[in-house]
Amino acid sequence: MEDQMVKVVGERFCVPYTMELVVKRKLQSFSKTLYEAFDATGNFLLQVDGGVWKFQKKRVMKDPAGLPVATLREKQALSWKHQWMIHQGESSERNHFLCTVQKSNALRIKNNLDVFLGNQYKDHGRDFHVTGSFSSLSFKVIRANTVIAEVRHNFTWGSCKGKESFKVKVYPEVDYAFIVALLVIMNESDGP
Repeated sequence: MEDQMVKVVGERFCVPYTMELVVKRKLQSFSKTLYEAFDATGNFLLQVDGGVWKFQKKRVMKDPAGLPVATLREKQALSWKHQWMIHQGESSERNHFLCTVQKSNALRIKNNLDVFLGNQYKDHGRDFHVTGSFSSLSFKVIRANTVIAEVRHNFTWGSCKGKESFKVKVYPEVDYAFIVALLVIMNESDGP
């Protein structure tokens, strides 16, 4: 990978080494899902929560102090692209817009997402590509032709009870909060 930092949510989430994370997803009720990210030693890093069956899905990512880091909102439009917008903090203002994430193609068997950064024009093409499979919640995040993160779903019996676990490998100088946001969106977009 280039000697360039990949920061989307923030530079404080970029580290100079490969970072191993465990992200746990728990369905708390019919209206609430909680994601928690931990490093390899069990230190709490991020939390993402929000409603499951709301008219417009909204997920707020918070740091260990409970401060909002980013907000993920599903864009309500009659479109097969299934689009999400990510903003800094809890803002929805244009000047805090970070990126758009949308399905690459509704007709593919694999669940693929394209990411367009907020400071770029769409006519130049996508900035990142997320590629997964239809039968698994595992995926890779690609920038140009380089894999910058990998997510592996750990199926357990808890998965049948609304508890999921993911192992996340984030390569050096890549924003791990951004990768966790993509995991949440990929998981939320996994349905039809």
